[in-house]
Amino acid sequence: MGVMPKFLNEDIRKTLTPKKGQSTPSTQQQSAPQQSSTPAPSGGASGLKTDPIFAMMGVFLERGEGKKIIEKLGATYQIDILPKKGQPPAKSWILDLKNGNGKVSQGKGQTDATFIMTDEDFAQVCMGKLNPQTAFMTGKMKIKGNMRKASAFT
Repeated sequence: MGVMPKFLNEDIRKTLTPKKGQSTPSTQQQSAPQQSSTPAPSGGASGLKTDPIFAMMGVFLERGEGKKIIEKLGATYQIDILPKKGQPPAKSWILDLKNGNGKVSQGKGQTDATFIMTDEDFAQVCMGKLNPQTAFMTGKMKIKGNMRKASAFT
């Protein structure tokens, strides 16, 4: 496995994995970008499973825990999250893993590589349940841009 699943440390993964009968934590408790201040069950205001994951990534970087990743990758990435396969992106995120402590922000921009995945598939990759290379080879992950930098991320 590559950087993507390792990006989340054990504490963060524990908060993302709900116990039986619980919903996924709201992004409201995190200091990363968010669409709405009103929490919604299992995935924030948009209902996407990946919203809390991106919030946790933001916290991870804000704490300065991503320095080794930034040294290794030195790149920026856009991740387009599709609600379902074949639909337009519900959200796009930019991961700056090149400058300072790194940063997670919602939006589109000029990046080294762009990943396009469904909400479910990206969540599975981040939780270590879907291998990124398998996702790419089976068409669950599409990549545009610098393939070398994309490969380093996955």
